[in-house]
Amino acid sequence: MLTVYDADRCPYCARARIALAEKGVEHELFAVDLADRPQWLYEKNETGRVPVLEDDGWILPESSVIMEYLEERYPEPALLPADPADRALARLWIFRHDDFAKPYYALRRGEDGAEERFAEQLAKLDAALDRQPWLTGAEYGLADIAYVPWVLRARDMLGVSLDGFPALTSWLGRVEERPAVAREVEVVAAL
Repeated sequence: MLTVYDADRCPYCARARIALAEKGVEHELFAVDLADRPQWLYEKNETGRVPVLEDDGWILPESSVIMEYLEERYPEPALLPADPADRALARLWIFRHDDFAKPYYALRRGEDGAEERFAEQLAKLDAALDRQPWLTGAEYGLADIAYVPWVLRARDMLGVSLDGFPALTSWLGRVEERPAVAREVEVVAAL
């Protein structure tokens, strides 16, 4: 059985939890206290970050790599499009996620100008979702999973209004209907 070293408050861990739930993969979550990271975590991931997936002694850190691994190891249901060009565009969204996350974390830290920088990123998502129904393309998938934890936390924990972003708001409503994401909404509410 897969084990995931996890922390509820971590949006990167949320990616792994959502992908595992979408795939219906049996797994065990092992909670890590991020305020007091155990030394053994650094043996599993030299950066000390979570999530870390362990499969019968084989270790894999980094949420985006974990999502790709799960997609390849458990191909059904598919979370990436069949068309190679569409797959590449979905991967591009995931690759560029740091452009979204950096202003999010700046906002969390209360940095000057962070609210405006994060709003610019929300506007980019909104524009993309105005052109297509999902970040992954025609269907929900890994690119959507890559972003939704931060959007949920921004809205529910940081009080970011999504009112000016109608396509993003519509997307979030559709995403929240998925049981895997609905569980994450509950996790965020409990934080």
